[in-house]
Amino acid sequence: MVAVSELSTDSGLMSGSDRAYVVGRIQPVLEEITISGFFARTVSLYPDREACVFCKTGERWTWSQLSQKVDQFAAGLLALGIYKGDRVGIWSPNRSEWVLAQFATARIGAILVNINPAYRRAELEYALVKVGVKALITAESFKTSNYLDMLTDLIPELANSKPERLSASKFPLLNFIIQTGKLNQAGMFRFQDFMEKGGEGDKARLVGIDSKLFPEEPINLQFTSGTTGVPKAATLTHTNIVNNARFVAESMQLTQKDRLCIPVPLYHCFGMVLGNLACVVGGTTMVFPGEGFDPVDTLEALNAERCTGVHGVPTMFSAMLNCTGFDQYDLRSLRTGIMAGAPCPIELMKDVVSKMHLDQMTIAYGMTETSPVSFQSAVDDPIERRVSTVGRIQPHVEARVVNESGTVLKVGEQGELHTRGYLVMRGYWDDPERTAESIDSDGWMHTGDLATIDADGYCNIVGRVKDMVIRGGENVYPREIEEFLLSHQGILDVQVFGIPDNKYGEEICAWIIPMAGNKISLDDVRSYCDGQIAHYKIPRYVKVVSEFPMTVTGKPQKYLMRETMTEDLKLEQTKTT
Repeated sequence: MVAVSELSTDSGLMSGSDRAYVVGRIQPVLEEITISGFFARTVSLYPDREACVFCKTGERWTWSQLSQKVDQFAAGLLALGIYKGDRVGIWSPNRSEWVLAQFATARIGAILVNINPAYRRAELEYALVKVGVKALITAESFKTSNYLDMLTDLIPELANSKPERLSASKFPLLNFIIQTGKLNQAGMFRFQDFMEKGGEGDKARLVGIDSKLFPEEPINLQFTSGTTGVPKAATLTHTNIVNNARFVAESMQLTQKDRLCIPVPLYHCFGMVLGNLACVVGGTTMVFPGEGFDPVDTLEALNAERCTGVHGVPTMFSAMLNCTGFDQYDLRSLRTGIMAGAPCPIELMKDVVSKMHLDQMTIAYGMTETSPVSFQSAVDDPIERRVSTVGRIQPHVEARVVNESGTVLKVGEQGELHTRGYLVMRGYWDDPERTAESIDSDGWMHTGDLATIDADGYCNIVGRVKDMVIRGGENVYPREIEEFLLSHQGILDVQVFGIPDNKYGEEICAWIIPMAGNKISLDDVRSYCDGQIAHYKIPRYVKVVSEFPMTVTGKPQKYLMRETMTEDLKLEQTKTT
C-alpha cells in the first residue's frame, strides 16, 4: 500500500515505475465537511446569485431563497418525526422537489434514497423494503409510469389511511408518503401541505442540528442499475460525494459565473453529484431543462439561459446535434461539461467541439460505488485523448490494473481496473456478502471493468470483465470490434456481444444502427472486416436496428440484446459456472 505521504503532487504513475498503477495528487486536501455545512458556506458567499432554474415551471431561486425552502422542507421532515439516519426515498423525475429533498434530508442527517423513475411495482417494493424507507416523496407520474396507481396497488391500506398514520402490511417501516402533484390522494400528504408542517419549534431545532452530523456518516443510498440482477444499494457518505463533487468541479473549472445545464437524471450520481453538488462548490447556477432528457428542451435551455456547461451521455449529444433546426440555437456561451456513461466516437466529439462550442468538454469515468468519478480528462486535453481515454486519476485516489491473480500489470497491458481512496462507498446496504465481493480486505474496489493505463497515466476502458467473449478459446473484447466498426462511414452506432454457439462456445453478434440513408447487411460488415481484424473477431451475426435497449442513464443493455438474439435464432443458452 502506498502511504498518503508518498502520493505525488501531480496525478500519474509512480516515479520510475513501469506498472499500471497511478495515484492522484494530494492537493487540494480532502474536506471533512457535511453536505449541510458545504451548502451553507455557498449560500453565505453567494446569497443573491441565481442558484437554480427550472425551465418548464419557471421557478427561479437565488441561493438564499433555495436555502429558505430547504429549511422549510427540513422542518417539515422533523415535524413528521424524521431524524438522523432515517431513510427518505424520492421517486421522481427531475423537479424542484428533488433538489429540495436532496439538501433538506442532508440538513437533518436523514439518508436520501434515490429511486429510479423507471422502476415498476416489483422494483419499488424491493427498494422500499431493502433499505427500510420511512418516508417516500413521489411524483404523480412520469412518461408511461403512473406512480400513484402503483402505490395504491402495493398499499391498499392507503384508501382508509390518514397521511399522518399510514400503516402498510408490506412496508411496516413506511410511515408517510408525500406526493408532489395537486391531487388529494387518500393516505398521502400533498407537497404544498407538507411544506407548511414545520412549526417555529421545528425550525428552531434546525439551528443546533449541525453539531450532531458528521462527515463520515452515510447520507445517500443509490441503487445500482440492476441490469443483470437484483439492485444493490450503494451507501455513500458526506465525505464521499462532497469531495468527489469538488474535484469534478475543479476539473471543469466551474465558478459562480457558470451556468450548468443538467438534463441527466437526478436519481443518478451524474445528476445529483456531478450536477447539483458540483454547482454548490463554486456557486454555479443549476439549470434544469425538463423532467427528463429531450433534445429540443435542452437546446432551448442552453440558448435561453446562456449556459456555459452541459452534462450528458454520448447519445444525448448526438440527439441534439441531429435535431431539426439545430442551427437556430445560439450555443456560443457553452464551453464545458461532462460526457460519460459510454465511449465517445471521435467524430461526435469533433462535432460537439465545433458545432456546440464545447471546446472544454471533459470525459469522466466512474461508478455509483465510487461516488462516482475516479478518472476525468482535463479541459485542455487534446480531442484524441478525450475520445481514446477517460482521462487521468482524480486527487486522493489510487488505481491499478491487475490480472486474474491480482498481480499489477505493466503499462499498456489489459486487465481489471481497481480503485481505492476516500471515494469508495461504505458498502452495499445490509449486504456484507456482496460488499466483500466488490471491496477486498485492502480497500480496493473491484470495478469489473477491463482497462489499460498508458505511460502518461491516462486510462482506457476497453470493456467489462463479464462482457468478454470466449470464442473457440480466444478471448474477444467487444469494445475493440465496436471501435473498428465505427470507422465504417455507413455505421452510426454499434454494440457487440457474444451469443451461444455449439461449436465455438460463443459467437460474435453485432447490433448496428446505420447512418441515415444507408443500408448495412451482414455481407457488408464481413467484407469490411475481412483482412482488417482477426477472423475470429468478425461478427457471424448482424442485426440492423433503429435503437438499442438502454438504461435511463444511457447505457446499452447488452444482456437484453443477447436474450433477444438467442430467442430469435432459437439458440440454446450456454450455462456458466
